[in-house]
Amino acid sequence: MLWVLTRTEEILIEYIKKNQKKLYKVAYSYANDEEAALDIMQEAITKSLENISQIKNENYITTWFYRILINEGLQYIRKNKRIIECPLTENERDFSLDVENRIEYLDAYSVIQNLKPKVRTIIILRYFENMKIDEIAKILKVNTNTVKSRLYKGLQELKECFERREKNE
Repeated sequence: MLWVLTRTEEILIEYIKKNQKKLYKVAYSYANDEEAALDIMQEAITKSLENISQIKNENYITTWFYRILINEGLQYIRKNKRIIECPLTENERDFSLDVENRIEYLDAYSVIQNLKPKVRTIIILRYFENMKIDEIAKILKVNTNTVKSRLYKGLQELKECFERREKNE
């Protein structure tokens, strides 16, 4: 039997292929485990392909897929009921940062992992994925003011955490 892809399926598959490293980093931010991140990715891809008929406008594929990926990440956290405390290991990062910036990044990343999932998601999408507030609001299906308040709350928590660390050094 010959499988013929719809235009929407082709666009989705192309998007996933082009952005697989970026999407993997989002999945990893929830699992902090290579195999679990791959499982999250696989589930998100499977669910998106199973439900592709829900897409009415091809322009929303990115937002729609991110939403599925984030839901899978949150589901992973709920199932495993654990807080992630370890940053990415050296061989799991795909960055070209100098040593000083890399240490600062890892420090920030490990602190971010301890934020509540809703706040963490916004911080990751805004600062690690460089998404705009309105894009994040669409992905999370909340209004922009909710995104702004959670972002502010998360940044305040990060600031307080870093201030406590500085006092203890």
